[in-house]
Amino acid sequence: MLDRGADINGFNSIGKTALMMAIESDSMDATVLLLARGANVNARTEAGCTALGFAAENGLSAMTAMLLERGADLYARNDAGRDAMTISARYGLTDVVEQLVYKGADPNLGDKDGRTALMHTAEKGYPETASLLIKRGANIKLRDKYGSTALIVAADKGNARVINVLLNNGADVNATDKDGATALIWAVGQDHITAVARLIRGKADINKKDAGGITALMEAASIRSIELVKLLLNNGADPSIKNKNGLTAVDIAKKKRNKHVIDLLTSDN
Repeated sequence: MLDRGADINGFNSIGKTALMMAIESDSMDATVLLLARGANVNARTEAGCTALGFAAENGLSAMTAMLLERGADLYARNDAGRDAMTISARYGLTDVVEQLVYKGADPNLGDKDGRTALMHTAEKGYPETASLLIKRGANIKLRDKYGSTALIVAADKGNARVINVLLNNGADVNATDKDGATALIWAVGQDHITAVARLIRGKADINKKDAGGITALMEAASIRSIELVKLLLNNGADPSIKNKNGLTAVDIAKKKRNKHVIDLLTSDN
């Protein structure tokens, strides 16, 4: 078909070219042929996706290398603002991340929400990828547009192994997002007890309040978690603290009509 004049860079209704489809199909022969015949490595779909993005998403390191050698744009972004580095990190494709860093990709670029490759891998729970990114210059102090650090993102999803990597590399366990919530408050609110335990071992401030005066213990009472209430109390959580509405963890537990939690919170009174 190419010999008869077919457009090598023709595309379908959503902008996918033959090169992109060859990569998605993991067809090395077709990819090599298309590149040799001059396929545009930086063509984009309607959603801004490129051949390099498809290769990164599918963990195809050999194809990624070929595309880079042919001039693929390391910093091309899709409509969500994600480049190949961010995409590969999001899928925990450590080999591809390593390859992209070696070629000069910046691990600290954020997408449209300001989320970096490290934040994406923290969200999805890939400790090996997180460790590599940090070793290759990822900044653990960066924040997304909501003020969340990679640690807060990991805590929200309960990814304790990523939390461990971040804390071992100096992440601020008491950093807060725009609402004043810490990683501990997020982890408690989502009922991630293993993540909560790791954050406590990392010296999280048990009684720190968010912007509304909510503490981790109040969150535990709100979600009716006996195990989290016990864990927090055993590590110094203060049940007498009041939020901005004047409510204590006990008051919140009473609103939730959880007798077991109420008994735990009032047992020493």
